[in-house]
Amino acid sequence: MSKQFDVIVIGGGPGGYIAAIRAAQLGFNTACIDEWKNSKGGPAPGGTCTNVGCIPSKALLQSSEHFDHAGHHFADHGIGLKDLSIDIAKMLGRKDTVIKQNNDGILYLLKKNKVTFFHGRGSFVAAAAPGAAGQANGVYEINVAGVASEVISGKHIIVATGSNARALPGVPFDEENILSNDGALRIPAVPKKLGVIGSGVIGLEMGSVWRRLGSDVTVLEGLPTFLGAVDEQIAKEAKKAFDKQGLKIELGVKVGEIKNTKKGVSIAYTNAKGEAQTLDVDKLIISIGRTANTIGLNPEAVGLKLDERGMVVVDDDCKTNLPNVWAVGDVVRGPMLAHKAEEEGVAVAERIAGQHGHVNFNTVPWVIYTSPEIAWVGQTEQQLKAAGRAYRSGSFPFLANGRARALGDTTGMVKMLADAATDEILGVHIVGPFASELIAECVVAMEFRASSEDIARICHAHPSLSEATKEAALAVDKRTLNF
Repeated sequence: MSKQFDVIVIGGGPGGYIAAIRAAQLGFNTACIDEWKNSKGGPAPGGTCTNVGCIPSKALLQSSEHFDHAGHHFADHGIGLKDLSIDIAKMLGRKDTVIKQNNDGILYLLKKNKVTFFHGRGSFVAAAAPGAAGQANGVYEINVAGVASEVISGKHIIVATGSNARALPGVPFDEENILSNDGALRIPAVPKKLGVIGSGVIGLEMGSVWRRLGSDVTVLEGLPTFLGAVDEQIAKEAKKAFDKQGLKIELGVKVGEIKNTKKGVSIAYTNAKGEAQTLDVDKLIISIGRTANTIGLNPEAVGLKLDERGMVVVDDDCKTNLPNVWAVGDVVRGPMLAHKAEEEGVAVAERIAGQHGHVNFNTVPWVIYTSPEIAWVGQTEQQLKAAGRAYRSGSFPFLANGRARALGDTTGMVKMLADAATDEILGVHIVGPFASELIAECVVAMEFRASSEDIARICHAHPSLSEATKEAALAVDKRTLNF
């Protein structure tokens, strides 16, 4: 007889392992299945985020930022350096250590919360017993294909299988010359010339890493506007900073034939003027989005419904078309963000327990960890204009912030948008130092439906970057104090 569980989570990424922990906290006998392997073949839970995404990219961004500061900014502080160099192997080794620390931390948390962990690929099994397809006696059978394959059973199944990098048609990733986010994180030496197709989060972050380390980086973007999802004013400010840094960004291009040879990669494209161009690079990163990962899940065995893009179809509560089968994270609709997946995982576990789990997509923060950082929550100015909503806007530059001056980084601003009648905050957009941290206050404010006046009346520490948020709130009422 197979091992029986109340809840089985397929996938150990941010959505999966968090869902498993919360389910266990709520008293359910819970299992979590994950197939990621470390270099020695052992379990490496944490999904794309921990292994080839959020965590390692931030490790490399930090290393490259230290190198950039040492080469270009330390002298301003009276710190002199001779013979500055970068040991790429050591930098990558540090990144790998950070990954392992997170892998081990997740395994510890699963064990601490009494979640049974299975190392392997989970998939639905067509049930031989009477009942609905794949569901026998009120439970689903899940096959775990690992070192020792076995079948386990669970009453509730949470699919949290994440996403994969999208390849260009006819241009497969070889992770040597043509790279996904995975290969981009382990380039063994600084490429002289680096190409990036796609100016989204991954493209900009990875392009920034290798530019700081000495690469000549060119980003090719098919859309005519830069960072179309970002507030237009903020996006323009960010692009000015990237242009100044030497990150070459071409917009409105149409990519043609890509040739991959031993010498490198050649990209034929047409620029925004309609002119034929060729870009020859040593390495090419392709970051044109991600696709839901249902490979090997065997959804057809139980009739689990997928949409035309291969995503698991769910309702607002993350319920699928099958009873007691749920799905969260990148494999379902909504933003492909680790923290969104975590919140959905918690909400589903609580719904299984009869509670009222809740995820508010309107207050999910977005962050791009470039330098300057870009972060936002809520609606952009162009969205409010398109909706015909009356609003007021206030902004404050970091150039006028004392802490930013002391840091030596005064790029960017904080921008706040509030309803013209009620003053409720509708969106906050930041480009500048530590935007990823500053946005949290704005998320809390919006979750509690605060007004810009609420933020303007709150005492912020001086000197701090957060004062720019207060000043932006004051600017909504046209009464800034320091600008």
